[in-house]
Amino acid sequence: MNKLRIGVIGAGSISAMHLDAYAANKEVELVAICDMNRGRAEEKAAKYNIPNVYTDVHELLANEEVDAVSICTWNNTHAEFSIAALEAGKHVLCEKPLCQTVEQALKVEEAVRRSGKVFQVGFVRRYGQTTQILRRFIEAGDLGEIYYAKASYLRRLGNPGGWFSDKERSGGGPLIDIGVHVIDLCWYLMGRPKVKSVSGNTYYKLGNRANVEYFSFYQAADYDATKNDVEDMANALIRFENGASLMVDVSFTLHAVKNDTTISIHGTKGGAQVEPELQIAAEKHDVMINLLPQADRLSFDFVAGFNSEIEHFVGCCLGRLETLSPVEDGVEMMKMLCAVYESAASGQEIRFDINR
Repeated sequence: MNKLRIGVIGAGSISAMHLDAYAANKEVELVAICDMNRGRAEEKAAKYNIPNVYTDVHELLANEEVDAVSICTWNNTHAEFSIAALEAGKHVLCEKPLCQTVEQALKVEEAVRRSGKVFQVGFVRRYGQTTQILRRFIEAGDLGEIYYAKASYLRRLGNPGGWFSDKERSGGGPLIDIGVHVIDLCWYLMGRPKVKSVSGNTYYKLGNRANVEYFSFYQAADYDATKNDVEDMANALIRFENGASLMVDVSFTLHAVKNDTTISIHGTKGGAQVEPELQIAAEKHDVMINLLPQADRLSFDFVAGFNSEIEHFVGCCLGRLETLSPVEDGVEMMKMLCAVYESAASGQEIRFDINR
C-alpha cells in the first residue's frame, strides 16, 4: 500500500496533536518537519523519526516526497503557507482559524480552486464523537428546524501569552483562538446557514491578569507577562439568512467563579446540550424528556477528535472521502469573526449583502 507522506509546518504545542495522530495512522509516513526554531524541529523529528528537518517552509514544500502538509504555525502565516503549499501541489490541513482577514480567506479559497488539491480547515470539534452522534439525530429530523444556538467558552484565567496575546501574529484574543471552535460547532450543527448580520462587543478591561498568584494556567513557550494587546473577552449575536441566530461569549480572563464551556442548540422538535455533556431534549406524549446517549464519552475528547480529524484528512487525500470542513466554511467563519471585531470597533451592527 502506498502511504501518504506528510510534512508538518510548525513544531509548537499544537503540532503534537497532529504528529501523534499521524504517527498512529498506518496509512501515513511522516517525512518532514519545519520550524524557524531548528532545535524545536529537531526535537520533534527525533521523537517521531522524521528524516527531513527544515527551517524554511519553501524548502520543505520543494521536497517531492511530501504529499500533504499540516500547517501548525502562527495565524498570520496561515494564508501565506496554505497558498504556497497548494501551489507546490500539496494537500493541506490548516489549523483554525483559516487566516486573519476575509481578504486572505478569499485568496486561499481561490488557490484551492486553482490547485484541485484537498484543503481541510482544522475545525476539530466537527470530528468529535459527540458531534457525529448528534448529527444523526439532526439529519433524521429529530430536532426539527434548528433556529437558535448559544455557546460560552469562558476562562477565568487563561491567556496563554506569547503569540496568542500578540494581535499582529494571532489576529485577536479569545474570539479568534477559542471562540472559533464553539461558533463553528454551533454553525455546523445548525446546517451552516449564510451569515446575515453580526453585532459584537470586545472588552479590554482586565489585561492578562499576570498578577494572580496560586493559580496555574497554560503559558505559551514565548510567554511574556508585559506583552498583551488582545481582548480579554468578546460576545456577539450572529443572525443568519434563514432566520436562525447564535449567541456567543468567550474569554481569556474574566471575574467568574469557574471556567465554563456550555454549548446548546434548539429546534422546533427538540434540542441538545452539546457541552459540558451531550444530552438531547425532546417532547413525547405531551411530556418533556431528556435523553442521555450511552457512549464512552459524552464531552469532547481532544485526542480522539484530532485522531478522527487526521484520519478523515488522510482518507480525503487518498480519494476515499470528502472533507467535513472545506475552505468555503473557513471563509464564512472569517466573515463572522471579522464582523464581530468590526462591530465592536464601530459600535454598529455589521450587515452582509444577501446576494453575495
